[in-house]
Amino acid sequence: MQLKQGVGLAMKIGLIGAPVQSGASQPGCIMGPDAYRTAGLAGALQSLGHSVVDFGNSQPESVCGRKSANPAVHNLDETVGWAVALEGRAHHACRSADVPIFLGGDHSLSIGTVPGVTRYSNEQNRPQFVLWLDAHPDFHCLNSTGSGNLHGTPVAYFTGQEGFENIYPDLAASVPQENVCMMGIRSVDRFEKQALSTLSITVFDMRALDEHGIVAPLKQFLEKVRQAGGALHVSLDVDFLEPAIAPAVGTTVPGGATFREAHLIMEMLHDSKLVTSLDLVELNPFLDDRGRTAHLMVDLCASLFGRTVLDRPTKSF
Repeated sequence: MQLKQGVGLAMKIGLIGAPVQSGASQPGCIMGPDAYRTAGLAGALQSLGHSVVDFGNSQPESVCGRKSANPAVHNLDETVGWAVALEGRAHHACRSADVPIFLGGDHSLSIGTVPGVTRYSNEQNRPQFVLWLDAHPDFHCLNSTGSGNLHGTPVAYFTGQEGFENIYPDLAASVPQENVCMMGIRSVDRFEKQALSTLSITVFDMRALDEHGIVAPLKQFLEKVRQAGGALHVSLDVDFLEPAIAPAVGTTVPGGATFREAHLIMEMLHDSKLVTSLDLVELNPFLDDRGRTAHLMVDLCASLFGRTVLDRPTKSF
C-alpha cells in the first residue's frame, strides 16, 4: 500500500468549512470559514501549483439529551453534534484529498477533526501525531471546566482521558499522549497544569520558546514524527499569535508568536513534508480589523504549502 505524502508539490487540497461557535462564549466564529474564502485562501494555494477542492460547509448532526454533571457546561448537544459530523467529514476528506484543511470555527471542531483523521491514519497503519499551536492547552474534561466553554476540551478528549464517557462520541482511535506536541502555550489553569504534569505530552510554552527559540524544539518533534513514519495533524489557533498582529480572536493572550516566528514554523513544516491535515481555528471576523487576521492566516497557510521568499538553500555570505 502506498502511503499518502504530506505537504509537498502539486497536492490536492480539500477545504472543509466548520462554522462552529457552540464551544466558545463569544459569537462570531461562525463566520470564520467564509472569511478564509474571502481572504483568498483557495487562490493562494492554487498560485503555488496545488489543486483546491472546496467541499463547502459542514452541518452538525442532530443530538439530544447529552448531560454533564457540571452546570457550567453549555451547548453540549450542539457541540457533540458537530463532533459527530466532523469526525465523519474528516475521515472522508482524508480519502478525497492529499491534505484536508478544516476551516473554523472555534477549537471545539477538533473534537471531531482529530479523531476523524486519526481513524484514517490508523487504517493506513500510521501513528497519528498532533502539533497544537495555541495559547491554551485545551486539556479540560467536562467536570473540570469552570467556563463551560467546550473549546477547552479537545486535547483531553482525543488523547483518551477520562471524563467524556457516554457524553462525547466513543473514540474509534485516540492519539497517544506522547505523540502530541504543544507550542506557544501561555494560559494554563490549575487543573490543566496538574493534569499535564502527570502525562507525556510535550509542551513548549512561550518561556521555553523564548529561551531556546522555535527551531530546535520543532526539529526535535518533527524528527520524532519522521522516525515513526507518522501522519501529522497541525491545529493552528489564532490566539497562538501575538494579538497585536492577529486581533480577530475572542481569547487574546499577550505574548504570542511573532509574525516571523509563525512563518518560520510554517516554512519548517513545509520543508518536513510531514503534514497530512490542518485545522485553522478561532478566527472571529467580527473582531477583525479590515480582514488583517484572516489575511495573515491565509499567508501562514501559504507558507505551509510552499510559499517562500527565496528558494533554499540560501548562499552563505
